[in-house]
Amino acid sequence: MSIPDRRDETKAAVALRGITKLFPGTIANADINLEVMPGEVLALLGENGAGKSTLMKILYGIYQPDQGDIFVNGRKERIRSPQDAHRLGIGMIHQHFSLVPVHSVLENIMLSCGCSDARKMRQQLKNLGERYGLEADPDAIVERLPVGMQQRVEILKALCQNARILIMDEPTAVLTPQETEKLFVFVREFKSQGHAIIFISHKMDEVQALADTVTVLRGGRVAGSLPTAGADEATLIRLMMGYELHQVRNTSVAAGGQVLLAAERLGVDNDKGARFLHDLSFAVRAGEILGIAGVSGNGQDELAEALVGLRPIREGRLFLGDAIMNGRNARDFIDAGVGYIPADRQREGLVLDMSVEENLMLKASDRPPFCRGGRLDVKAVAGVAREAVASYSIRTPDTSTRAKNLSGGNQQKIVVAREMNGGIRFLLACQPTRGLDLGSIDYVHRALLRQRDSGAAIVLISTELSEIFALSDRISVMFRGALSDPMPRSEASLERVGSLMTGSGGEPRVMPADRPEATA
Repeated sequence: MSIPDRRDETKAAVALRGITKLFPGTIANADINLEVMPGEVLALLGENGAGKSTLMKILYGIYQPDQGDIFVNGRKERIRSPQDAHRLGIGMIHQHFSLVPVHSVLENIMLSCGCSDARKMRQQLKNLGERYGLEADPDAIVERLPVGMQQRVEILKALCQNARILIMDEPTAVLTPQETEKLFVFVREFKSQGHAIIFISHKMDEVQALADTVTVLRGGRVAGSLPTAGADEATLIRLMMGYELHQVRNTSVAAGGQVLLAAERLGVDNDKGARFLHDLSFAVRAGEILGIAGVSGNGQDELAEALVGLRPIREGRLFLGDAIMNGRNARDFIDAGVGYIPADRQREGLVLDMSVEENLMLKASDRPPFCRGGRLDVKAVAGVAREAVASYSIRTPDTSTRAKNLSGGNQQKIVVAREMNGGIRFLLACQPTRGLDLGSIDYVHRALLRQRDSGAAIVLISTELSEIFALSDRISVMFRGALSDPMPRSEASLERVGSLMTGSGGEPRVMPADRPEATA
């Protein structure tokens, strides 16, 4: 599929012609052609490993192409660095912000622009805020700002560098629905000024709401380019993946078994030693998924670490079945049947320099089947790894391949395979599909529902509301260290959950912990 009469690079804000990029053993981009016109939003879609990030890093000057040409506003350019990109009016809003947390909004923007005139920069911020609806307090300290406002600062940085072409990489990944709508207002206004945006997203509703055209990459090549108006979701998914994909949803009724996890008036400190979670109580039953929604930074990390023995509980009690888990270490939690899929797979879930098979045995390397008589059973390690690779569709050359050489989706599958094996009673899944493509998301979702149907109690912590609504039996919202009363999935609405995420739906209340009497 292609867009007719769009090959004239002299009229495009950006045109890429024949871009090819090779890495050892991998063709990241192969003969890619695309263009985005002035006053247009181009959506760039593709699975993890399809070549999107590499292509945008080439446009932004982080990588150099092995072949091909880049045209900016009709002129052939060589972009050797991000500084060259800035000079040409190209800005990039990264998924992971590059702000200095302890500095103010004004200081961050002055640093990025190399400007020493604070008064001039204040006026420029004011003008940009009024023009695009991006008002921000220049004296606010970045680390105290909500995530949506931090993203606004990133956008202001690019605009202060006179960006007329914006690359936005998964810009709504950590935003509430209300913050997402504000971002969309900016995108539409920026476009109306005759500027261009390349919008990378895995969310089909966003693509169809914002983009004028869509280019889909698969396997490092262009699988198709077409107007958004003529692209339904099924067509785009088929181009991305090469086959039909039907979204998985939790449509069954929770088993309502015995309480497997119960928190009773928990108090937990943050990294600065200040009490952040107060009087937190909730319970999760066997065969149930409790979804916890919320904007990042409202206590999800502290709660998650307390639930798996990685952070001390300062007040209250935590029960797993009838056992009190206060004061137990992470090994005790593992032995009690707790699985943990952390939010950051690379920093917390894997040892990237270890092989696939080594990562799969991390939790049980000192016991059977991996260890017998104090010696590592190499054949057993390899056998378990081969079985996991097959069962969880982990795409790897072999089980001795280092984890760092795999795509994000396959890295996540290693974590899921390890944490869901071995008689798990309680599973904590934190942002389990962050940064994954649709195929990998589908696989992880199905694995979570299988675990739930096998009788495990699951807490799902996610900033993706579509994920919360698709998988949860009950839904709660975390805001400023407090947890809302649970809502059955059938009674929850996007508007209600979104309001609770911003604190405008009333203060969250303590959930009662419904549990049997416990023993130490």
